[in-house]
Amino acid sequence: MSDVYRPQSEAEACEIIRHAAGVRMPLSLVGSNTRAGLGNRVEADMVVTSTGLTGVIDYDPGEMVMTAKAGTPLSDIAALLDANAQMLAFEPVDHRGIMNTRGEPTIGGVFLSNASGPRRLSAGAARDSLLGLRFVNGRGEAIRAGGRVMKNVTGLDLVKLLAGSHGTLGFVTEVTFRVLPRPETEATILLRHLDDAKASEAMAAAMAQAADVSCAANIPKALANGISDSLGTADAVTALRLEGLSASVEVRVTSLAARLSAFAPVEVLDAPTSTRLWRAVRDVAPLQARQDRPLWRASVAPTAGHRLVAALRQFVEIDAFYDWQGGLVWLEMSGEPLADVVRRAIASVGGGHATLVRASDHQRSGMSAFEPEPEPVAALSARIKGKLDPAGIFSPGRMAPVVRPKAGSMGMTG
Repeated sequence: MSDVYRPQSEAEACEIIRHAAGVRMPLSLVGSNTRAGLGNRVEADMVVTSTGLTGVIDYDPGEMVMTAKAGTPLSDIAALLDANAQMLAFEPVDHRGIMNTRGEPTIGGVFLSNASGPRRLSAGAARDSLLGLRFVNGRGEAIRAGGRVMKNVTGLDLVKLLAGSHGTLGFVTEVTFRVLPRPETEATILLRHLDDAKASEAMAAAMAQAADVSCAANIPKALANGISDSLGTADAVTALRLEGLSASVEVRVTSLAARLSAFAPVEVLDAPTSTRLWRAVRDVAPLQARQDRPLWRASVAPTAGHRLVAALRQFVEIDAFYDWQGGLVWLEMSGEPLADVVRRAIASVGGGHATLVRASDHQRSGMSAFEPEPEPVAALSARIKGKLDPAGIFSPGRMAPVVRPKAGSMGMTG
C-alpha cells in the first residue's frame, strides 16, 4: 500500500518532492486518480495528489481566461463557466465509466491527460486551450511556464510538453486556460443503418460542406445499445452535430440534411436529445459495460478508421466505434490486447498511434501501453525527462510519450 500525500500548497509540494528526489523514492503523481490503471503499472512508494490544491484563482468572463489550482474539481469549473454562458471548448472526457474508477475529475488531470472529447474535431485538443501552468519539477523546484495569452515561443514549449504527460514530467499545481462562449443551441443530424465504410463517406461529405459541423461520430449497430437511451432504438447511427445561434443552426441543418439524404433518410435531434447523445459519445458509453475486455484508443487519419477496424477483424473479434469523423477509434478486444497486431494494422492504413486504456495488470505487463516512439524521438524524450526529472522518480510506470507528432502527420493526436 502506497502512502498518500496531499499537499495544501505549492511550497509543501516542493518539500515533498525534494525529499523524495534526495532518497530516490518513486512517486505517483495524480489528481483524484480517475484514470487509475492507465499505462504500465509500477507500484510507487508514495502517491502525491493535487486534490488539496483547489479553487479558482482568477476568472474574468470578458477575457475568457481562467486560472485555477490543479486539484479543483472539473464540476466546479463547469458550473462557474455555465453560469457565465461559457465552456471548455474541447469537451473533456470523463474516463470513470470505461475505467471503473471513482472520485471527481480535476482540471489539472484533464490537461495532464489531454482528455479531449467530440468537439476536438473542430475546437482542438485540451492542450490547445492551455495557456500557462505552474509545476514542481523532479528537483522540488517550482516553475512557471506560459501565461494568460497565446504567443509564439522559442525552444521547448513546456506548457505543451506537460499537457498529456500523465504526471511523468512534473507535479502541476496551477493551470491557466482559455474558454469559449457556450453555443446558444445545437442540433444533430442522424443517418441510420449505414455500414462503416458508407458512414465514413457520409461524414467526409458532411465535413466538406460549409455547414460548420462541430462533431462527427459513427456508432455501429453492435454498440448502439450504449446510446439507445438518447435515441429510443438500437440502430447503427452516423451523427453530425451543428452548434451556434438558433437561426443559423436551423438553416445549416436544413441545407446539410438535404445533401446527406442521398446516403440515408435523415433524422434531426433537438438540443436536449443531442446533448445526451454527445455526452454518451464523449464518455465512451457504448464500451463501459464489459470491464474485463481490453480497450484501445487509436488515432488515425479520419478516413482510415473503418479500414483499421476491417484490418483488425481478420485476426481478432472486436467491437469498435468512431469519433472525430473516424479519426478516433475506440477498440474493445474480446481476448488479449494483441498490441503488435493493433500497431501493425495502424501502420497498414497509413500510420497513427494507439494507447491501451483498459486491461488487466497481467495483460499490461508484457507490452507498452503507449505508442513506442521512433528511436530519435525516444532519445529526445529521454533528454527532456532527464532535465525535468533527473532522479527518475515521477510516475515510473506510465511511460507516456513526451514528444508527440503534430496533428495531421499521423492523424489527429489526442
